[in-house]
Amino acid sequence: MANITAAMVKELRETTSAGMMDCKAALAETNGDMEAAIDWLRKKGLSKAAKKAGRVAAEGLVAVESSGHTATILEVNSETDFVARNDQFQAFVREAAKIGLNGNGTIESLEAATFPGSSTTVKDRLQELIATIGENMTLRRVAKLEVSKGVIATYVHNAVTEGLGKIGVLVALESEGDVEALSTLGRQIAMHVAATNPVALDASGVDKATIDRETAILRDKNAGKPDNVMQKIVESGLKSYFKEVTLLEQPFVHDPSKTVTQVLKEAESKAGKPVALKAFVRYALGEGIEKEEAPDFAAEVAAQAGLKA
Repeated sequence: MANITAAMVKELRETTSAGMMDCKAALAETNGDMEAAIDWLRKKGLSKAAKKAGRVAAEGLVAVESSGHTATILEVNSETDFVARNDQFQAFVREAAKIGLNGNGTIESLEAATFPGSSTTVKDRLQELIATIGENMTLRRVAKLEVSKGVIATYVHNAVTEGLGKIGVLVALESEGDVEALSTLGRQIAMHVAATNPVALDASGVDKATIDRETAILRDKNAGKPDNVMQKIVESGLKSYFKEVTLLEQPFVHDPSKTVTQVLKEAESKAGKPVALKAFVRYALGEGIEKEEAPDFAAEVAAQAGLKA
């Protein structure tokens, strides 16, 4: 039996907005497994959380860079926000994102690429920066989008300077239509993506594990219903879920009376040609990274003295 601590209950409560006793019961039932406890609460209808938990902040910057038909997005992490505001660090992140335009969208190719007019690789330059600033930094992830015709729009939320911030988005629109109209639309959709964090472009892009998980939760919440009723409940529940989490089906944040698909269809008259939303990428700084808690010095001293904190 796992030891359920107050800190665990607090974390689960903050994540799910469920009651304290419900969180304690969920952790007890799942032997302290946080992910399982979240699902347990959702099955009981006690959790208000709609998305996977465990996403915590880490420091650094997200950068976006576009050359029209090609764009990259890059996350570089640092130990502190102080370094993220450092001019040298920002210059490195910006230049690395530009270099990524010529790569294949992998960290390996970016690390091996050289700075213009130099034989210094991105990886070596980062090591030099670490030695100069005295703090660990990592090239965490990079992505690249391309279209043969159309535009790739970019957006940075909470920007600290041009193209650098806490959330970055790329949106690829394929069309032979008016570039200015496409750019305006693309930026609006990129802002929408930043705000709503869709998991996929459409239902076909949602991975099987996620669908299986949602199906299991729907079945558990409606346990005891006849099979024919259960099938309809699951189908209806998944349909509602896809409307919430897939980009093309979401209500457009700039006009919630329309879906993103409807907005794209209406935009074709302004662009003068058909418009297809081919792909998007959204990076939020530090998502999925488990950050170390600050040391509890009182507990440390108490433990060394053989006392209870």
